[in-house]
Amino acid sequence: MTPTSPVLTMLQERFRGAIVETHAFRGDETVVVRKERLHAVLQFLRDDPRLRFHFLMDLTAVDWPERRPRFDVVYHLYSLAYNRRLRVKTQVDDGEAVDSVTDLWKVANWLEREVFDMFGIRFRHHPDLRRILMYDEFQGHPLRKDYPLRGEQPLVPYRIQPRDPWRDPDRWKPPSESDPETT
Repeated sequence: MTPTSPVLTMLQERFRGAIVETHAFRGDETVVVRKERLHAVLQFLRDDPRLRFHFLMDLTAVDWPERRPRFDVVYHLYSLAYNRRLRVKTQVDDGEAVDSVTDLWKVANWLEREVFDMFGIRFRHHPDLRRILMYDEFQGHPLRKDYPLRGEQPLVPYRIQPRDPWRDPDRWKPPSESDPETT
């Protein structure tokens, strides 16, 4: 756990008990943070003028079904000012929640919803935590490694899609009062 980059050294000094592990190899810097301190560490990385990780490039998860805690939640940050990337990980078990970072980066709203939808990881204080890729009646989380390969999903009733005015041949015709799609 010997940091070899200035960013990792700074994190080790500032958050002594929160950093579980660090490593750097050929410019690929990673820090593993305790989930209780994750939000504070990410806010420091964003707000400190020596770091300025203002861009959350991606947020994803990795499923390790044999390990406890089962999941790694992974944040990929980028500093435009210093052209530097950093991977921040935290570990969470099935049924536990991670603090949302939507107050730090607005893009986290959709990224956290995707992780919730695909892995079932909940984000505490998320403004709108619901499925984003799968339909509401979908059962399970398809990127978990224990998800059945041939799992069958319940049939859902056909949903009538609203008319697309750009593909409708009568798109320039104003709707009539008896048109059922406009009422």
